[in-house]
Amino acid sequence: MSTSTANVSYLPGARPAASADAAQHSEIQRVFARQRETALRLRSSTREERAAKIRKLKAAVLAAKNDFYEAGMRDFKKPAAEVDLTEILPIVAEANDALRHLRRWMKPQRVYPTMMMFGTQAWVQHEPRGRCLIISPWNYPANLTFGPLVSALAAGNTVILKPSEMTPHTTAVMVRLVRELFSEDEVAIFDGDASVSTALLELPFDHIFFTGSPAIGKVVMAAAAKHLTSVTLELGGKSPTIVDETADLKAAAKNILWGKYTNNGQTCIAPDHIYVHESVKAEFIAQCREVLHSSYGETQQAQMASPYLARVVNTRHTQRVAGLLNDATARGAKVISGGGISEQDCFVAPTLLTDIPADAKIMSEEIFGPLLPIFGYTQIDQVIADINAQPKPLALYIWSRKEANIETLLKRTSAGGTCINHSVVQFIHGRLPFGGVNNSGIGNAHGLYGFKAFSHERAVVRNRYQIASLFYPPYTNFTRRIGALLLKLV
Repeated sequence: MSTSTANVSYLPGARPAASADAAQHSEIQRVFARQRETALRLRSSTREERAAKIRKLKAAVLAAKNDFYEAGMRDFKKPAAEVDLTEILPIVAEANDALRHLRRWMKPQRVYPTMMMFGTQAWVQHEPRGRCLIISPWNYPANLTFGPLVSALAAGNTVILKPSEMTPHTTAVMVRLVRELFSEDEVAIFDGDASVSTALLELPFDHIFFTGSPAIGKVVMAAAAKHLTSVTLELGGKSPTIVDETADLKAAAKNILWGKYTNNGQTCIAPDHIYVHESVKAEFIAQCREVLHSSYGETQQAQMASPYLARVVNTRHTQRVAGLLNDATARGAKVISGGGISEQDCFVAPTLLTDIPADAKIMSEEIFGPLLPIFGYTQIDQVIADINAQPKPLALYIWSRKEANIETLLKRTSAGGTCINHSVVQFIHGRLPFGGVNNSGIGNAHGLYGFKAFSHERAVVRNRYQIASLFYPPYTNFTRRIGALLLKLV
């Protein structure tokens, strides 16, 4: 889930602007060493032990709702309703899903023998990976820290958490909760700048779960490679949306703009840009303008006063988004709604753009803000070619009532996940794998898939009859005949 930052101070061995001091570095190593024995003990932890931790975390998050509301408002004026829907609800849903299904997830899975394995029993048992590191971003700080933590606890691991320093108020709530709920040898949390992540990435964790930008994902993967540590990388990219000539334009406009402007566009799976069929483009844009005005107000002043619109996280990111807008308009792009900016208020108006030239930066960079480019098309083949010319996105959204178009787009494109006549809800579908593909991520999260991400699937074969003895040397003609028979049967 990209946060659209590429901070090189994550690089192990790099000299960051504000380094973790020696005392903090020593503390990180002390806690990491202390978690070793606990991780070994937790290999035999029971379902009840793991469930108790998850219940405790869930109860604490619910009890701290008001604290999270205040923190979300102070960090980027996030409406309380969005804190409920995008921060607290996903954590509670993840916890409840784990509590309902953990017994089944932990149960060894019987595997029937192949012809070659006649006379054996086999099963897969999930064992904890061990000491795990979760590095989370700023855009949904509680959700993207505690959601993976639920999966790690369900799988029986110890965990060190590193939340973002860019949302200090929400991070402070999480630090307090973790230190009140857990012993540091089971779950520890370190706040601070990117130098803390650098120090953590130098350690030989058993698994790293990182949510952030593809650029930093590559750095995390390189650091993990030094210890052959497994990784789950939840990244991002430019997620396209297609609105064809058969789509319900009113429903599409309402839903797409909801998915785009929730959290002011700072969502990894938000629609990044739209391809709309030329025959319905004008009507679709009219519907979008109506939705924007009814949701947030018709003027910049009204939108700045709206209690329903979050802000960009800080001045630096406001300048980055403003830079994309200014570059696009300087090259000929047209603003058809919005366009207002107040850097001191970290405000960028919900903005619709058309006629964007191919060389504009907004065409190649993940927007991660409230700018929505709209492109017309006449042939679906050209849309597919454009999508396939870019790195594989985290999400792709299709608005259509024509099954042939839906099937064509699903078969001829690749994306981490897809919604048909909806957007962003794949994230909260607990029975689906959530993750990217290549540049948009490695591995999956949520529900059973999150449990597996933090587990090693151990293959076990138990011998019942000594069938293999037929193939012990010295080899005879009988051995050859049995081998020839097996070649025909397998």
